[in-house]
Amino acid sequence: MDQTVSPLAARRSGPLKGRVRVPGDKSISHRALIVGALTVGETAITGLLEGEDVINTSRAMRALGAKVERTGPGVWRVHGVGVAGFVQPAAPLDFGNSGTGCRLVIGAAAGCPITATFDGDASLRSRPMKRVLDPLERMGARATSMTEGGRLPLTLAGARDPIPIVYEPPAASAQLKSAVLLAGLAAPGETVVIEHEATRDHTERMLRHFGAEVTVTRDGAHGRRITLKGQPELVPSPVIVPADPSSAAFPVVAALIVPGSEVILEGVMTNVTRTGLFETLRDMGAIIEELNPRIEGGEDVADLRVRASALRGVEVPPERAPFMIDEYLVLGVAAANAEGTTRMRGLKELRIKESDRLAATANMLRANGVDVEIDGDDLIVHGKGRVAGGGPVTTHMDHRIAMSALVMGLASDKAVPVDDTAFIATSFPGFVEMMRGLGGDLS
Repeated sequence: MDQTVSPLAARRSGPLKGRVRVPGDKSISHRALIVGALTVGETAITGLLEGEDVINTSRAMRALGAKVERTGPGVWRVHGVGVAGFVQPAAPLDFGNSGTGCRLVIGAAAGCPITATFDGDASLRSRPMKRVLDPLERMGARATSMTEGGRLPLTLAGARDPIPIVYEPPAASAQLKSAVLLAGLAAPGETVVIEHEATRDHTERMLRHFGAEVTVTRDGAHGRRITLKGQPELVPSPVIVPADPSSAAFPVVAALIVPGSEVILEGVMTNVTRTGLFETLRDMGAIIEELNPRIEGGEDVADLRVRASALRGVEVPPERAPFMIDEYLVLGVAAANAEGTTRMRGLKELRIKESDRLAATANMLRANGVDVEIDGDDLIVHGKGRVAGGGPVTTHMDHRIAMSALVMGLASDKAVPVDDTAFIATSFPGFVEMMRGLGGDLS
């Protein structure tokens, strides 16, 4: 990974105008590569996000025995090794900055009789992996070595005879659920995950797309019971990767807060487990229209037309957090530009992302004159309809902090300088150029 520091500042801009397509969805891109690698035969993927996180997952699949090749921009082919068919890698698997890629591949490898070492950059090394190991050890895998606190680098010995389990995650986490389901592919019988709070369902959809038998039923008021029938023969199926709603969040909020803006975002995924931000912004008064709704690759997709809007503060319920966990940073920017108080409840999960995103969001806003507080796991932003700006933002190597701060600067009274934007490439290559193309002043 290129470690060159790249500072940048965003300044108050004129209206943002244009029609753009943000990069392919990162969650779908990771899963297409991983599940494609567990099929027998060749899977064609179009629209793959070619950011560093996904490229690192593609390298891991290659190291684990799959044939993975890029045949054009966003066009990839994966020749899989079958369920439980991963081979022992010759070197540690380096996931760079990607917690998603790392945790999902730990799950997939846990069902294979191999030993593999998982590693990443300084940011990923600081993040906990112990909770993903707990259910995998019940299934027969074990960590033969790990860094203190259950952190990377970590060496995993996969299960020789994987055991199906019934698992109730201690927190709402699509990564935890997905790791268990991917390990469960190799186990006989049924692997069951019971979620008390429903999370993103991309893994279930992707497994079904490739021929696995996955059933989902309601469990309680907000939960789901997911049952996977083990040891399927996964069948290659083409995947069209929709545009990433987590990436679309940044131009969406920018268009809402920069006066006079109107932007159309093409082919954005509208899976209900990913649209918590759009729902919240609409509650705040945002004008976001869905045009040409359709299904692509098993996922709901639409074009979004976004117009500058007068936003007002709202209360965001905790059960919405799993559907927008990556978007709270840029929602903080929208809340700062709204009139009134926005309280975002139940953000515990933000503390264990690329950085402590709860503290980082508060610090980013506070440095730029916004009245903000943290109450337990709640973030409270007292919006005044505009942001003073002028405060330097420290990104802590977190791509979403960098993009959120740049969006904030486009509508602030004073420029917002950001210490490093190099890590934006992990999830949104071309972000700066896209925002400039819409009329954003970034330099």
